[in-house]
Amino acid sequence: MYNIGMTLTEEILAYARALGFDRGGIVPIGRPVHAAAFADWLAAGYAGEMAYLAGRAAERLDPAAWLAGMSSLIVLAVSYFPGPSPASWRDPTHGCFARYTWAADDYHDLLKARLYALDAFIRARTGRSGLGKACVDTAPLLERDFAAQAGLGFIGRNTCLITPGVGSWTFLAALAVPERLTHDPAGDVRGGGCGRCTRCLQACPTRAFVGPHVLDARRCISYLTIELRGPIPRELRSLMGNRVFGCDVCQEVCPYNRVAVPASRAAWPADPTRATMPLGELLTLDEEAFRRRFRGTAVWRAKRRGLVRNACIAAGNAGERALVPLLVGLLSDAEPLIRGHAAWALGQIAAPEGLRALAERLAVEPDAWVREEIAAAL
Repeated sequence: MYNIGMTLTEEILAYARALGFDRGGIVPIGRPVHAAAFADWLAAGYAGEMAYLAGRAAERLDPAAWLAGMSSLIVLAVSYFPGPSPASWRDPTHGCFARYTWAADDYHDLLKARLYALDAFIRARTGRSGLGKACVDTAPLLERDFAAQAGLGFIGRNTCLITPGVGSWTFLAALAVPERLTHDPAGDVRGGGCGRCTRCLQACPTRAFVGPHVLDARRCISYLTIELRGPIPRELRSLMGNRVFGCDVCQEVCPYNRVAVPASRAAWPADPTRATMPLGELLTLDEEAFRRRFRGTAVWRAKRRGLVRNACIAAGNAGERALVPLLVGLLSDAEPLIRGHAAWALGQIAAPEGLRALAERLAVEPDAWVREEIAAAL
């Protein structure tokens, strides 16, 4: 793995590849290049309800302030591309999950374990006793910005980091360390950018891109199905199709992803059977079943109320009358959020038995917002 005469930086990046990372680079800790653009994005309100972004904005704009004692940032990318989607992906009676969720374990846990191993390797080389800081998208760090600076690729019009030869199906992780490491520009894998291509901007089902490199998260299906805790705007529901957790459309159409090869199971243990679930199963999830299926996975973030809400929208878009009894049952769910979206779905399917159930529920529904949804559905 190592050659006599390798620098510490070269040893670190070689060991990172041995741990399963596909690309790596190093930058000194400093302000991100696109700090002003990020501040403008927040000011425009494009973050929606993701208050944590604004809440720690100062740290994102100046990571040195919270990474005291750290000098270098080791930025790493690992492919999670699981290969072609199954046939059920195109079946409207199945709910689709974004590809990054197909692993049985939460990617945060998998990547942090590798970062801890990398830090232990560095400490063994340098004799350092203190720990480095592992960052996997929950830390206040603009990872894509630093990944581009480190030569891992470029930020595409769809705001994803695109690594030529790997594509954009990657997780980014970073390890902050006190060692002053060197960056070797010869290791850069920068591409020529997007050229004139605007496929991602045109393909977005909800028109979430305000322009190149600017995403209005409030219209993004990933945001709507994962981050948004309340009702999904009615005008966007019919555009979401059968996506119940995340969305891959802007990556699916990217020409750079045509050459993406499936990640090895050793590097990323994806399970294609987790790509979809029948809507009938999703609509009948109770808290216990949700915990049993999704605890410890990335989908856990949505909680049962969010995932069933999303499944109701997919059911309404599917228009399958066979799902009506399940949706009728959800009209008495303990969660108003679910009751309201079940009402919308029944209105979309417009089966007589569903409309009767809506009228009956309207007479006893205690929640004002749910009553509005039922009235709109009728």
